[in-house]
Amino acid sequence: MRVVNYTEFRNNLAESLNIVNDDGDIVIVSRSKGKNVVVMSLEEYNSIQETLHLTSTVTNRKRLDKAVKNMNEGKYIRKALIEK
Repeated sequence: MRVVNYTEFRNNLAESLNIVNDDGDIVIVSRSKGKNVVVMSLEEYNSIQETLHLTSTVTNRKRLDKAVKNMNEGKYIRKALIEK
C-alpha cells in the first residue's frame, strides 16, 4: 500500500496508475481535511466485491468454512476439467 498526497498523485498520475495496475498495489491519496480516497485496480475491486457477496450470509459463510476445512484435511475429490 502506498500513500501519496493529492499533489503528488496528480503530478505523477500515470506512474501511480501503473503501480496500481502493474503491481496490484493500492494507492491511498491523502487529501486535505481527511477526505482520503483509495485507488485500486478494477480486478482488485471486483475481487473484494465477490468476497463480500460470498460471505454476506451466515449460511454461505458456514458452507465456505466447511469447504476450506475439508480441503485442508484432504477430504476432496479431484476431477479433470472438461475440455471444449
